[in-house]
Amino acid sequence: MPPTEGDVAPDFEALYCDGDAFRARRLSETLDERGGVVVFFGFVFNAIGENWWKRYARAGWGEFDVPVVGVGRDGPYSMNEFIRQKDLPFAFFADLECDAARAYDLLVEREGMAGVHTPKRAVYVLDGDREVKHVWSSDDWIHPVPREEIEAAVADL
Repeated sequence: MPPTEGDVAPDFEALYCDGDAFRARRLSETLDERGGVVVFFGFVFNAIGENWWKRYARAGWGEFDVPVVGVGRDGPYSMNEFIRQKDLPFAFFADLECDAARAYDLLVEREGMAGVHTPKRAVYVLDGDREVKHVWSSDDWIHPVPREEIEAAVADL
C-alpha cells in the first residue's frame, strides 16, 4: 500500500541526476531539514513528461525553499540531457530497476507497452523526517496535479 499522510515515506537509493553529473544518493540525503517534494513520473522525453515538468517550472516549484526531485524510469544520461534541454531547476532520481517505485507501491504496467512498468504519477510532500504531509496520485497520465494543494502543503512545512 502506498504511503499516506502521517506515514514515514520509504528511503531509497538511486542515481541522482542534477543536469551535469549523476551519483548514487539516498532520498534522505536529498531532503533538507524542512523536507522536500518527491514527484514520481514515467519517462522523460515524451509529451506528457515534458508538459508536466515545464508546468512545474513555470509554477515556480524550482523556487520552493525545499528541494523538488523527480523519480522516473529513464537512465541517468537521458535524465541529465532532459534537465539541460528543458532548462529545468530540478534534479531527478534515475530509478532504473524501479526500486523506489516498488518501495512506494506505485509500480504499474503501462497500457499498450507490454511488460513495461513505471511508477504511476504521484507527488509526496515530506517533512525533514520523511513524514508524509501531503500525497496526490493518479492512475492516468493526463490529469493535472492539484498545484494549489501541493503548494499549500509545502508552505506548511
